[in-house]
Amino acid sequence: MSAKIKKEIREWIILITVGSFIYLMGWHTVIASKLQQAVLATGIMSPSELKEERFASYEFVLEDVNGKRVHFSDFKEKTVFINFWATWCAPCVAEMPDIHNLYEETGETVNFVMISVDQDENKARKFVKKKEFDFPIYFLRSGLPRGYNTHSIPTTYLIDKNGKIRVENSGMAKYNSSSFKDLLARIQ
Repeated sequence: MSAKIKKEIREWIILITVGSFIYLMGWHTVIASKLQQAVLATGIMSPSELKEERFASYEFVLEDVNGKRVHFSDFKEKTVFINFWATWCAPCVAEMPDIHNLYEETGETVNFVMISVDQDENKARKFVKKKEFDFPIYFLRSGLPRGYNTHSIPTTYLIDKNGKIRVENSGMAKYNSSSFKDLLARIQ
């Protein structure tokens, strides 16, 4: 066997070993989310306002981290930022610090509804506590009405006070940006 082939085999063995180690240690989500945060920081992945007119349905029930039932209809006539996420979703984890920063700046005027779709709700609670996020976390306690396309996560909606869906974004995005904050200011 030639030296070139031996070198290539060694490189592949090292790559597979390192990749397996990262995966088995559970670091793959953390590493992937850090890389995705770097992409988000560039601002190239930003949400855009919907062109067509669509209205939100308020007919579903949530539960907060303390076990209190919340009817989504309680958010009628308010500006609402909804985000569907999970702890195992690297793009979700990547965009959360940015969303948290937006929450800290606008949480007095915008209602944040961060809906975890984790099977293990305690894992979501621990994750949020560990990261020191203080935006409200909820869990679904009823089916979602038609119109909320949550086939992929993260999925985010921005609903204005009139119930109009202004943003629907599947995939990660940078929300703590001047253009998104301008949109929030316009719809207040």
